[in-house]
Amino acid sequence: MRITSLIVLSLALVLSGCGKSQTTDHSVHGGGHEAGSSTEQVQAIFQVASPQAKAKAKEDTMLTIQIQDSDGKPINDFDLNHEKKMHLIAVSKDLSYYKHLHPEYKGKGLFTVSTQFPSGGEYRLFADFLPTGKEKTVKSYALTVQGDPAPPVAIEPENAWTKTIDGNEVTLKIDHLMAGMELNLTYSFKDAASKAPIKDLQPYLGAVGHVVILDANADQYLHVHPTDEKSTGPEAQFMTTFPKSGVYKIWGEFQRGGKVFIVPFVVKVP
Repeated sequence: MRITSLIVLSLALVLSGCGKSQTTDHSVHGGGHEAGSSTEQVQAIFQVASPQAKAKAKEDTMLTIQIQDSDGKPINDFDLNHEKKMHLIAVSKDLSYYKHLHPEYKGKGLFTVSTQFPSGGEYRLFADFLPTGKEKTVKSYALTVQGDPAPPVAIEPENAWTKTIDGNEVTLKIDHLMAGMELNLTYSFKDAASKAPIKDLQPYLGAVGHVVILDANADQYLHVHPTDEKSTGPEAQFMTTFPKSGVYKIWGEFQRGGKVFIVPFVVKVP
């Protein structure tokens, strides 16, 4: 198997003012606190391969992520972070496509996962992991997928804050929406047919839900966990801070009846 893409990313643990190059790092913000600083660097080497020696739309593509220290030695030990050693978020450039993957740990710092991309174009990958004894870390990688591109979808702030997904009516409320201020994201759930409050949400990755947030340029990444992980509805609350003003897309992930459903919203943060 031939490797088609390779990049080494060094650690940056400050969630602010990230650049726009494909070597940009993104720190994690969850549950209302920021990751701290660290003197020891962690690197992530992304490698992309396929039988055709390139990532191609609608075909299996193997992604590998090698985690190592600044001396090039593999980092071997990782703590579970909501039941997984790594979360890998894949999004298209226009944020219309979103997928939450969980690479398999092969040992010696190596993670692998196979996936398909729905169309050609530019994608961004975010590897979210927790080396034992170190800070939670997020590394990003820009990936070009061969094939016919999908029509671009504008990232427009929404006026309606209720959506129906798989029979679940979900409403999002945000208190005092403003950049740089800690705030609550509160999801409420009703059965779309009966309008009865939903109280049987099931744990997904050890919690009532998960929220991933990206700004319109995919420069700011936040992975937020609920304040009450054991809630089963009819509400799920998350606490976070938008680092700067701008347009953001929010994906809420929940599970009911054994099926995970994803609720997207686009907001403009003053």
